[in-house]
Amino acid sequence: MGFFNRFFGKKVQALRELNHPSQLKLSDMITLDNSFALPVQLRGQQFKVEAINTYEFERRQQTEWVLKGHSHTSIFLSLAEDDETYLAFSLKIPRAQVEQLFDLEQFSTLFDEPGRALLTPNPLSPTHADTFALWLGKQYHQITFAAFGYFHREDYRGLKPPQDANGATGEPFEYYLLLNDDETRAIEVEVYEGGDTDVLLTLYRPITDIRDYWPGS
Repeated sequence: MGFFNRFFGKKVQALRELNHPSQLKLSDMITLDNSFALPVQLRGQQFKVEAINTYEFERRQQTEWVLKGHSHTSIFLSLAEDDETYLAFSLKIPRAQVEQLFDLEQFSTLFDEPGRALLTPNPLSPTHADTFALWLGKQYHQITFAAFGYFHREDYRGLKPPQDANGATGEPFEYYLLLNDDETRAIEVEVYEGGDTDVLLTLYRPITDIRDYWPGS
């Protein structure tokens, strides 16, 4: 076979190395652990990277991988850096579910200065228990208030996002973050121009929850 390939001027392309979430590219796939510590949306699931986005803040950038599995529900993955690197899985919830999971009057306090809101989720109904029980903490405290940033629907790892004559070219937004007591879960809120608001439930997990990596090319 080696002689055959050399004779016809062909080369065997080595499979791209992929063993860490920071290396994920479009069309790559991952398989998650089957642990009961993971929500049903994640447990034992296989996901494909459908898009890669970038959040640009004043002193940092954050990559976001948009994952799609068999259920076609979008799961958003980023990396949280502390003493170790953790997976941050996020599930976006619409306003109707925000109203069911939280008291809206209490929820609205996270937009009040100086940004010290305390938030306790409502008791889960039987219909919501399987879906949200492992995504939610018992109580949250606010640690970020109206941090300004830009959202880019592009992968800018290792690059500075482009600017035009008016400055950054991404979608401007304000960012709010609340953590539960042991900092294993978060509520993230992004408010864009015109009032469009994204609310995400975030779960922090060890990198070893990714059991297998499959390069897309």
